[in-house]
Amino acid sequence: MASPTVHSFPPLVADRPQVLILGNMPGVMSLEQHRYYAHPRNAFWRITAELFGFDAHAPYEERVCRLTDAGVAVWDVLASCRRVGSLDAAVEPASMVANDFDAFFAAHPSIERVYFNGAAAAKNYRRLVRTTHSPDTVPLPSTSPAHTAPFATKLTVWRQIIEPVAQPLP
Repeated sequence: MASPTVHSFPPLVADRPQVLILGNMPGVMSLEQHRYYAHPRNAFWRITAELFGFDAHAPYEERVCRLTDAGVAVWDVLASCRRVGSLDAAVEPASMVANDFDAFFAAHPSIERVYFNGAAAAKNYRRLVRTTHSPDTVPLPSTSPAHTAPFATKLTVWRQIIEPVAQPLP
């Protein structure tokens, strides 16, 4: 029996984003709620709230507005895949279909850096995405509760997102 096919949703993006944060594929709870990073133990909203100065517990729409108004876009590497559960390790590799990054970068040429929320996003972007736009890419530790690094450790590494985009990468 084949695993069910799951589909990502449209990116969170406002005018002139400077950075793009890419996950791999939303988890089950996020897909059910049609909201990025909906699992209460996922640290994404706590980390971004800390970095950009908003309430991590504010209504979803308010958090999205605060993040996108700060020049941050959010999306996923995969448009669809077959997977049981939420873990990236459960994704069937042959089923992966990447989002259309050529169209996305053409619509948002202001993006200068792509940050990967976890190793799977970085790996699958490098494996599946061929685009004419080549922003700098930076891997970050996953905000997923499956990635067990302490919150403070994740936050420390994620702080580089708020550094001026013009600064060179380490």
